[in-house]
Amino acid sequence: MNWVRILLYCIIFVLSVLGNTLIIIVLVMNKRLRTITNCFLLSLAVSDIMVTMLCMPFTLIPNLMGNFIFGEVICKTAAYFMGISISVSTFNLVAIAIERYSAICNPLKSRVWQTRSHAYKVIAATWILSIIIMIPYLVYNKLVSFTMANNQLGYQCRLECPNDQAQQAWYVILLTVLFFIPGVVMIVAYGLISHELYRGIQFEMDLNKEAKANKNGVSVAISTSVANSDESDGCYVQVNKRRNTMEMSTLTAGNCTKMDRARINSSEAKLTAKKRVIRMLIVIVAMFFICWMPIFVVNTWKAFDKKSAYKILSGSPISFIHLLSYTSACVNPIIYCFMNKRFRKAFLATFAGCIKPCRRFREPEDDIGTTGASLSKFSYTTVSSLGPS
Repeated sequence: MNWVRILLYCIIFVLSVLGNTLIIIVLVMNKRLRTITNCFLLSLAVSDIMVTMLCMPFTLIPNLMGNFIFGEVICKTAAYFMGISISVSTFNLVAIAIERYSAICNPLKSRVWQTRSHAYKVIAATWILSIIIMIPYLVYNKLVSFTMANNQLGYQCRLECPNDQAQQAWYVILLTVLFFIPGVVMIVAYGLISHELYRGIQFEMDLNKEAKANKNGVSVAISTSVANSDESDGCYVQVNKRRNTMEMSTLTAGNCTKMDRARINSSEAKLTAKKRVIRMLIVIVAMFFICWMPIFVVNTWKAFDKKSAYKILSGSPISFIHLLSYTSACVNPIIYCFMNKRFRKAFLATFAGCIKPCRRFREPEDDIGTTGASLSKFSYTTVSSLGPS
C-alpha cells in the first residue's frame, strides 16, 4: 500500500508544480494576458505551488514513517505556511467567482471598479488576511511524543490549543471561513452566472428560430413570386412580372439567405460556448467540495473526538484524504487555464517563441473569448474566459 501512496503523491506533486509553473511563466511573459481574472489566477498558481511544496512532503513522509522527524521549528513553520497557502488558494477561488459574477451579471457597473489596481489590492488583502488568520499555528503547533510499536520514542506534529474548547472553536472557524462560506459564495455566484448564461441561451435559440423562419420565408417567397407578384417577404424588393426584376429579387433573396446562414452559425457557436461554460462552472464547484470537504470534516472530527478519529484515520486513510485536498493544486491549472482557448494559444506561442525568438505572439482578432466585461449581457464576450473552448 505504501508504494501506491508514494506513486500517487509523486504524480500529483509533479503535475501541480509543472502546471502552475507553466501558468506563471505564460502570464508573466505575455502582457496581453495580464487581465483582472488572470491576476487572480497568477496568485492562485503561486499559492498552489506553495501548497504542493510545503504540504505534500511534510504530510507523506511522517505518514510513511509514523514519526515526525523534522523537529519543532519545521513543525511550526511548515504548518503555518501550509495554512497560509491553503487559505490564499481558497480566497483566490472566491475572488475569481465574484469577479466573474460581476463581469457577466453586472457588466456596466463592474467596469467602474474592476481594474488591475483593484485586483492587486484584493490579492494583497487575501495574503495579509491569511498570514494573520494562521498565526495560531506558529503559537500552538508543537511536537507531541508517544511510544512507537518498537518501543522507541516518536513524535507527532499537531495543533495543541490551551483547552479542548479552544481547539474545537478553532477548527469550526476554519471549517466556516475556509470551506462553508467560500462554498456558498461560489455556489451562489456561479449559479447566478449559469442563470444569466441560460437566459443568453434562450435568447440565442430565439434568434436561431427567427433566422430559420426568415430563411424558410425566402424560399417560399421565391417559389410563389412567379405566380403572385403582389406578395413580398421583407428580405427583398417587391417582385414585378418582368424577368429582369425577378432575377434581381432572386439575387437579393440569396444574399439574405447567406446572411441568415452566417447568423445561425454564429448564434449556434455562442450557444455551444455558453453550454460548455455552464458545465465547467458545475465542475469547478464540484471539484472544490470533492477536494476540500473530507479534510475539513476530518479536522473538525479530530477536535471533537480525538481518540476515535486518530484510531480510525491513522496511516493510509488520512494520507489519502490529504492527497485528495492537494489534488486541487493539480486540478486548478487545468480547469482555469489549460481548458481556455486563449490561454492555450498564448502557451503555445510563448514556448514556440523560446525555440524561435523571432516569432512573436499575436492575439487573434477573431477570438471570441476575452477576460473583460461585455457591454451587453446577451453578447457574453467573457464566455471563453470562464471555461474551455
